[in-house]
Amino acid sequence: MLLNIGDKAPDFSLPDSNGESVSLSDYKNQGIVIWFFPKASTPGWTNEGIGFRDELKKFNELNIAILGISADPLKKQKKFVDKYQFNYPLLCDESHEMLEKYGVWGLKKFMGREYMGINRVTYILDSDHTIQEVIEKVKTKSHACDILELV
Repeated sequence: MLLNIGDKAPDFSLPDSNGESVSLSDYKNQGIVIWFFPKASTPGWTNEGIGFRDELKKFNELNIAILGISADPLKKQKKFVDKYQFNYPLLCDESHEMLEKYGVWGLKKFMGREYMGINRVTYILDSDHTIQEVIEKVKTKSHACDILELV
């Protein structure tokens, strides 16, 4: 089940693409956009990631950090970051523990097949890490700009 507006975001510690630990608590007094993506290097998620990369300066001016999270292994995430020169952390949750806490790991259906995976969700947190927005309908090509309009 997804978290709701007004909920306090659960803390986490996950490795980034360099293997460095990143925690929610690292971003004290800073807003955060947490976007979840099913798989590195797929076309839609690449577009979404590039949007955040290209708009990062605007988010920084608003004191908002960007965190992308998937269940990809560190090596795959590192290739994704290096190939597209992402300038913000992409985190790896291979255990799905954080993904489950945030309610984004669940049953998916595609072409009559059911499987477990990451659902398209973005959370916008305020500087106290309280959830301000839950976005379930993501337009990958314009997502970063759509969020800038909300904040």
